[in-house]
Amino acid sequence: MSALHKVLVVDDDPVISKSFDRVLSKKGYVVITARDGEEALAKLNAENYDAVFTDIKMPGMNGLEVAERVKAKRPWTPVVIITGYGTAEEEARAEAAGVSEFLHKPLSPEMIELSARKAVGSPAAAEPGEAPATAEAAVEPEGNTLKNIVLFLAAPVFGLFYIVTFPIVASVMLATMAFTAARKNGTLAKIGRIAKHVGMVVAAPFVGLAFFVAFPIFGLVTLAWVGGRAGLARTRTE
Repeated sequence: MSALHKVLVVDDDPVISKSFDRVLSKKGYVVITARDGEEALAKLNAENYDAVFTDIKMPGMNGLEVAERVKAKRPWTPVVIITGYGTAEEEARAEAAGVSEFLHKPLSPEMIELSARKAVGSPAAAEPGEAPATAEAAVEPEGNTLKNIVLFLAAPVFGLFYIVTFPIVASVMLATMAFTAARKNGTLAKIGRIAKHVGMVVAAPFVGLAFFVAFPIFGLVTLAWVGGRAGLARTRTE
């Protein structure tokens, strides 16, 4: 267990209290005992517990009253009723109070350990030499989360890739099919001549625009170069 769990055992029978202490202490629990309901409530007021185990038949305050008062003040604390002969009425009252479980006597070490694990939500202890069963489970959700994040981030990239490449691939395929058909029909030369003229018509404005933009720049650069050389030569002569 990675952290100690503290449980309170309420029973006027010292044999039961010692049984809980003997079994759970070996499993890493801190076991605190109380002989009756009043002592149990006083200890609950003094500190927090991860679970409460209480006998149903005790002098003074019985286990059902202890459970009701615990759940009224600390509804998050699990309460387990220990009983040897509980009635249906008592079980209905305990369920109404929010009791987690009924633990029926006679108790075995396995029953005590299993009930404690269920009450505090602890994973089963691993056998000596055996890797904890929860180690893989602890890594798997993290790996799944990382995988989901990567897929989420990659989805738009893949979508954009398909959107961009699909028209290009389709155009290349259509052009290849058209080229093959034109070559077979003897119209490839005609298409080439038409494409040449169309290309010249389309390219002419761009060529003119290039000369229109580039010529003044070229003229200015030439004038600056000629003027610079003349100034340099005059400086050397003087």
